[in-house]
Amino acid sequence: MYNNTFLVNSLDVDSRLDKFLDQKLEINRSQIKKHIESGNILLNGKIVKAGYSLKKGDTITVSFEDEEKILPEKIDFNVVYEDEYLAIISKPQDLVVHPGAGNKNKTLVNGLLYRFESLSNPLDENRPGIVHRLDKDTSGLMIIAKKDKAYYKLVEMFKKHEIEKHYLAIVHGNIYEDFHVDAPIGRDPNNRIKMKVIEENSKKASTSFHVLKNFDKFTLLDVTLHTGRTHQIRVHLSYVNHPVVGDETYGMKNNYKINKQLLHAYKLKFIHPISGEKLEITDEFPNRFNDFISFFSEEK
Repeated sequence: MYNNTFLVNSLDVDSRLDKFLDQKLEINRSQIKKHIESGNILLNGKIVKAGYSLKKGDTITVSFEDEEKILPEKIDFNVVYEDEYLAIISKPQDLVVHPGAGNKNKTLVNGLLYRFESLSNPLDENRPGIVHRLDKDTSGLMIIAKKDKAYYKLVEMFKKHEIEKHYLAIVHGNIYEDFHVDAPIGRDPNNRIKMKVIEENSKKASTSFHVLKNFDKFTLLDVTLHTGRTHQIRVHLSYVNHPVVGDETYGMKNNYKINKQLLHAYKLKFIHPISGEKLEITDEFPNRFNDFISFFSEEK
C-alpha cells in the first residue's frame, strides 16, 4: 500500500496536478490519471481533473494499492517477422493479450517480456509492446512495437486504417457470392457484455467478405476489416445469419462440439512505419480449421 501527502509550495504553483505527481511517484502519467479519476488521489480532499493547476498551499493526498509487477514468463507463440523496430507474432487461441485485475500471469504480455529484450508502450507500462489486440478466443497475427518511434507511428496507422487486416472464418450456412456489410455497432442495451448492430449510441462499422470455399453446410471466408469495432466480424456475421462456428456469444449451437470460435487473423498488409518497406505477412492455415473441414468429405 502506498500512502503519501504533498504540500504545494510557491515553486510548483500553476503546475498541472498530473505533471507534478509524475515527478514524485514511480508510476506513469496514464496510471496517475486513473488514480485521480478513481479518487485515490485527492486535492484538498476532493476529486479534481488531472490538468488542475496547482495553487500554493494545496494538499495532495495519495493512497493506492501497489500494483503487482508483471514478470516474464515462457509462453508458446510463433514469431513470424522481426526487426529492430517491431515484431509480428501469431497469438494462439485461448491466450489473453494483457494482464487484468487479479491476473498478472499466463498472458501474451508475460510471454513478450520473456521473448524480447526491448518493448515499447510509452502510454501504458502494463501493456508493453501492445499496439492492438485480439480477443482471447481469436487467434492470429499481432504487431508488437519494440521501439517508441515505431509505437507512435503504428498507433497512428491503426487510427487511419492504414493497416490492412484479413481474417479467416468458418461460418454456418453456404454462401456463394462475396458481400459487404455496412452496419453500425454499439453496446447491446439488453446485455452489456455483448455488442450488436444498432442505430443508437453506435459507431460506423464496415466489413468485406470474400468466399474461399463451401463444404457441407459451412463456408470458409476471407474477411477484411475496414473499421475496428469490438467483436465486429462476429457481430456482422451474426447479423446476416451466418455466425462464426463455435462462437458461443453470437453464434448458434452446433453438433460437432466446437465451442471455440473458428476465427483467425491470418494476414497483415502495411507499410513499415520506419523503413517504408511494403510488408505482407501471412500466417499458417490453422490446424483447428483443417481438423473441422476434414470432417466433411463432400465439397460443393
